[in-house]
Amino acid sequence: MIYLDYQATTPVAPEVAAAMRPWIEEKFANPHGASKWSREAAAAIEIARSQVERALGLGGGRFAFTSGATEALNWALKGTFETARRRKLVTVATEHAAVLDTAEWLEAKGVEVIRLQVGDDGLIDLDMAEAVIDDRVGMVAVMLVNNEIGVIQPIGEISRMAHQAGALMLCDAVQGFGRMPIPEGPDLVAVSGHKIHGPKGVGGLWMRSGAEPDPLLHGGGQEQGLRSGTLSPALCAGLGEAAHLAGERHEADMIHIEKLAELALATLGQGWIINGSATHRYRGNLNLRREGLDGARIISDLRNIAFSLGSACASGSGRPSHVLRAIGLTARQARSSIRLGFGRYTGEEELASACRRINEAAHDQAQLPA
Repeated sequence: MIYLDYQATTPVAPEVAAAMRPWIEEKFANPHGASKWSREAAAAIEIARSQVERALGLGGGRFAFTSGATEALNWALKGTFETARRRKLVTVATEHAAVLDTAEWLEAKGVEVIRLQVGDDGLIDLDMAEAVIDDRVGMVAVMLVNNEIGVIQPIGEISRMAHQAGALMLCDAVQGFGRMPIPEGPDLVAVSGHKIHGPKGVGGLWMRSGAEPDPLLHGGGQEQGLRSGTLSPALCAGLGEAAHLAGERHEADMIHIEKLAELALATLGQGWIINGSATHRYRGNLNLRREGLDGARIISDLRNIAFSLGSACASGSGRPSHVLRAIGLTARQARSSIRLGFGRYTGEEELASACRRINEAAHDQAQLPA
């Protein structure tokens, strides 16, 4: 099997598994208790917290562990608007469902939601953004790297606009954390463990001092008085080690990914079009389309290669990706798109082999009668 779905999840790093193992096996104490073993578990969580904070590289704030980025984003949005006097949210039409669905929920509660459109490159128009970020806005929510097409939004500039208007800035950094520096500016940053070779079921929210949202979960306030629930030392240690590794290996990982991207494009050759900006993007995400391609069929035909449809379906509805539609693709073009995601543990030969087989399958499809 060749795994090319790094935007969906990443393989757990061996070092991460080793860091987690003691807290799964013999060191099982509740980190919120008073015993020696509990204090040891609590100390492991604090070490992991400091590792994540160093990897984020943002000063003047603190990091709280959550069950993942979906919880972190819900917490940031709902917790902020719970008591905010300003009742307007500005976000982007290409955001992850964790933001868009929460925005829709807030809208039903009386919050005005502005969903900025993007160009065919997937980027927002900064002039358009500045025009709607006014003194009625409580929060601006924009993701750093799009999970479907990999484009990188100008988070620093958007943060500046938000702050000039007196609003908070929320950044979904799930696809960027550990892969590139987080720009200065956001007040709230959501991250996830399993996108950076860590475990599933853990992520967190970084909060600038004074920007902490109201609690979303109640029942003990174990996590800094802001989030209730018993933390898993194993999951926290795993995220911490993954963040530490991402910092240590950043340059080597980026060189490797750049080489893989060039190899994939060269092997695929003519006839493929990159969806979204070809320059303002994370290179480990190749979202491509080819005229006449049936993405669902090619995935079915190549079952020992793991990759994704560009036309990501919502709950099996068959609806084309909202991201691809937002950049102006027709339903047919969206269905002819696929996403190849690769990273630290992807080998050059396996990537080249997968791309050759994808090309062959695409050629075979083209020979079939319409």
